[in-house]
Amino acid sequence: QVQLVESGGGLVQGGDSLRLSCAASGGTFSSYALAWFRQAPGKEREFVSAIDRTFGKYYSDSVKGRFSVSRDNAQNTVYLQMDSLKPEDTAVYYCAVRIGVSNRPAAYDNWGQGTQVSVSS
Repeated sequence: QVQLVESGGGLVQGGDSLRLSCAASGGTFSSYALAWFRQAPGKEREFVSAIDRTFGKYYSDSVKGRFSVSRDNAQNTVYLQMDSLKPEDTAVYYCAVRIGVSNRPAAYDNWGQGTQVSVSS
């Protein structure tokens, strides 16, 4: 079982940047795909970004060009650099891990506890 711990959330103004981190322990980190999802109040959890074991990167249309995902296999950590933040980016952000990348929340069994990102206008 892989344990995931997110950090880096906070309250920022529109146009600002944040970098989220997700540290993993247990398992073979380099063999996993890592994904970021987010969930706003009253909404379903939605895919944000993912990076597979070959460093292929995937983004939702809503964040493409503003967010950037990366991973450091030596540190067992995945990052989400979020630039040009908008109020509609406000949500709890979760990282998740599996063998093989997917943009469906139901495909993931291992989740972190989430970190709150709030963007004011």
